[in-house]
Amino acid sequence: MQEITLAEASKNFSELIEAVMSGEEVVITKDNQPVVKLTPVSPERRSLFGSAKGLITVSDDFDEPLEDFKDYM
Repeated sequence: MQEITLAEASKNFSELIEAVMSGEEVVITKDNQPVVKLTPVSPERRSLFGSAKGLITVSDDFDEPLEDFKDYM
């Protein structure tokens, strides 16, 4: 983990971005207190319509009363 002051970060911002993109964690401090942590944005995963086709099945008796509740029907 790299810790850097706010003043240094403003001077070397593009280098910090490159470091974060290569996997390094960067924390920016102000008055010796951590205030910002730079992390890469993970790519947005979009689901594809129909990608789960065939993974879920519904039994034929799905809407039949449960055996435990027959006394109440």
